[in-house]
Amino acid sequence: MFFTCGLNEAMVVSGFCRSPPVMVPGGRVFVFPCIQQIRRIFLNTLTLNVKSEKIYTRHGVPISVTGIAQEDRQKFSEQVFKVASSGLVNMGISVAQTAQVQKDARIGEAEAKRDAGIREAKAKQEKVSAQSLSEIEMAKTQRDYELTKATHDIEVSTYQAQADLACQLQMQIEEQRVQVQVVEQAQQVAVQEQEIAWREKELEASVRKPRYKLDCLAEAEKSQLIMQAEAEAESVGMRGEAEAFAIGARARAEAEQMAKKVEAFQLYQEAAQLDMLLEKLPQVAEEICGPLISANKITLVSIGSGTMGAATVTGEVLDILSNLPESVERLTGVSISPVNHKPLQTA
Repeated sequence: MFFTCGLNEAMVVSGFCRSPPVMVPGGRVFVFPCIQQIRRIFLNTLTLNVKSEKIYTRHGVPISVTGIAQEDRQKFSEQVFKVASSGLVNMGISVAQTAQVQKDARIGEAEAKRDAGIREAKAKQEKVSAQSLSEIEMAKTQRDYELTKATHDIEVSTYQAQADLACQLQMQIEEQRVQVQVVEQAQQVAVQEQEIAWREKELEASVRKPRYKLDCLAEAEKSQLIMQAEAEAESVGMRGEAEAFAIGARARAEAEQMAKKVEAFQLYQEAAQLDMLLEKLPQVAEEICGPLISANKITLVSIGSGTMGAATVTGEVLDILSNLPESVERLTGVSISPVNHKPLQTA
């Protein structure tokens, strides 16, 4: 990644392959992210206010100095000399000393210029080296990109060719499959036609020829059934006449029996009623006791009087039977009480 700066700045790059760190004043530099770091330094003039109070000279004279220090040391030195020259003369400092100071100042200035030139040349050299390294890294990056791109292009072309070839093969397979299906359908049609012809012959041999025989057998069976029906009808008629004669005879016998019963009832009216009553009473008692027979358990509660046990149940049944004539009279309008209360009369 490239970074740039103006003439009033300098960039210091450190990290991988930057030992010692490289300073680039006003220009551009390539920095690898994550493995190299970059810092910026401003080159503007910095003003420093200098104030020194009660400073003793070499001769023990205390002085106070106030000044402003800037980047231009020569100018700063001249200003300091100008301000301090009058006071130094009053203190007895000779011109020779001033000359020595000026000499030292010139030597220091020359050394400073020399050091500055050396540093500038070194900075230029480092700048050129950094630019060369940056260009080399850029070339390597571009080469890696081109190689990767070419590799990807080759893979894409290979996959595309394989896809095209697979598509063509699939189309050929589908065409062959369609042709096979057409042949199979044609063979199936031929087989079906042969099967239809065979079934028609089988139908001719197994159905149409036996049909005449079946028709003849059916006609004979029909005639036989008609004759059997006629015989059965005649038999039924004769049986009906016999049954009608038997029913008539039975009816005449029952009528004679009923007439004799009527004559007997008229002759022995109360005795007949009593006979019928005695004949039906056991059936009535059985019907009354039916619910008691189907009961699993009977619980009797005594109120302090009367008998207990099975006699109580029997008494209840007898009470129901004694109330039976009244119930019959209410339902049918026929009273059977005189039969129960009158003594039997004989002829």
